[in-house]
Amino acid sequence: MAKEWFFSNITPLERALDVVWKRHEVISHNISNADTPGYKKKKAVFEEELASALAGHGLQGRQTREKHLRIGDPPINEIEAKIIEVDSTKMRIDDNNVDIDSEMADLATNTLMHHALVQKLNGELSRLRTIINEGRR
Repeated sequence: MAKEWFFSNITPLERALDVVWKRHEVISHNISNADTPGYKKKKAVFEEELASALAGHGLQGRQTREKHLRIGDPPINEIEAKIIEVDSTKMRIDDNNVDIDSEMADLATNTLMHHALVQKLNGELSRLRTIINEGRR
């Protein structure tokens, strides 16, 4: 019981950092292929999956054994970012749809998100360190 309470904020922060890292990889891949003819922009989608899991729509089953089929949305710590290909836009005549300005703005936004999440995680770990040190006294 105490374990879940102490680490309840750390697991979602870990997942968020994983997603930010995956999004950084996708954006970097788009930037590196900005001049590749026929390349289609990729996008990491996570927020929709998270919102669905948090809303808890539909029937939720309980898995009593590892081999049982899961019914309902997966737990938050198992949600993965989906990589989708965006082909609705066309930036150049060679069918490449990467807008370098947009990608650089997305990269800056993602970097700010990463820094904010790291600061929050450091705060949570500092809080745990304080609890451990005060418990020794």
